[in-house]
Amino acid sequence: MHRRLWLRFILPSIISPAPLGYVYRTFLGGMSSEALNPDPVTELPLTPPAEEDEEDAAMALENFKTHTHRKHVVLLLYVESEDFAVEETCDAFLIEETDKGYRCAIDVPSVLYKYIIGKKGETRRRLELDTKTSINIPKPGVEGQIVITGSHKAAVSSAVTRVEVLIESFRKKQPFTHFLSFHLNDPKIQEGFLSFKDEVLLQCSQDHGVEGSIFQNPAKLHLTIGTLALLNDTEVRKACGHLQECQNFIRDITEGKPLPLEVTGIEYMNDDPAMVDILYAKVNVKDRSDKLQVIADRLVEHFVSAGLMVREWDRVKLHATVMNTLFRKDSTVEDTGGARRQTMSEREAFDARNILKKFGAYRFGEFKLNSVLLSQRYSTDCSGYYTTAGSTNFS
Repeated sequence: MHRRLWLRFILPSIISPAPLGYVYRTFLGGMSSEALNPDPVTELPLTPPAEEDEEDAAMALENFKTHTHRKHVVLLLYVESEDFAVEETCDAFLIEETDKGYRCAIDVPSVLYKYIIGKKGETRRRLELDTKTSINIPKPGVEGQIVITGSHKAAVSSAVTRVEVLIESFRKKQPFTHFLSFHLNDPKIQEGFLSFKDEVLLQCSQDHGVEGSIFQNPAKLHLTIGTLALLNDTEVRKACGHLQECQNFIRDITEGKPLPLEVTGIEYMNDDPAMVDILYAKVNVKDRSDKLQVIADRLVEHFVSAGLMVREWDRVKLHATVMNTLFRKDSTVEDTGGARRQTMSEREAFDARNILKKFGAYRFGEFKLNSVLLSQRYSTDCSGYYTTAGSTNFS
């Protein structure tokens, strides 16, 4: 059979051929970049992208250029051969041999099917044509597996790789559904917060932009550790399992006891206190240790390593929102980041100078924190807090 192949030689020591449509990967000194760098490496399917894939392809190409600038030498050779058989490995998925050839099943959340199908089925047809495989996708809304079959293992492997690239690319565009949180809605903290709100409105309501609608819901006072896009029940269970795996190191840090916290003082993050969008309460461990910060950072490290979270900062910023101008126009907006944020031009800032002067050291209260929660976005439980999908305790 006359086959058309691209071989890629990545010096000094890697030769990794990929038949029938190819994907760039970057290597360094014979080791995959995933092993050397905790940040994910974007892979680029180099067949012409569908209209909805163009932005992702451009980003992936830029990523490729960035990696090749790091003294990676890449040599591409075009080969036409009748009998030069090569096989592309696919470490993440099992490719099974069947009576009719080869088969691989991939677990994909149903909300991502449309990106594999493409407009009027064009993406799937292109993948099938380029790789000489058949791609079976469940009906929309039905959770299941995408099954790829073909006569040659290398062809199935190539299709799997390209489907995986599309899935990861569009997964990054999904709004987050859950977040790890430390709840601060202890009754004593809620009482202190409501007193703070009353006093601010009594003494500072004449200041520009200060009104009752921009205060946080006291039942949802919290610290956000990190956000997750969990697209089906399987992924939620996986996240809950990973949270349980963190229990041992959390208890080592807390010595198996609840963590006494105090919520005292307020702060803002922008440059001008006369034009503030968010005002935060400061949260500290009573003994002034960094235990809470260490727990938060370790949790993010674990979930990033598991592929369930994207790192946003070197360290988690632990701040409890008490006032947010996002709430002014939409009371259903939640202070957990992600989609549905208004642009800066749409937000009406408030003058926080008097609030900072009069309440800069305000004492909201103390309580003992005993858990970290996997909280569901846009939800409310019987206590008024976010619905909990999973948790692990400090004691």
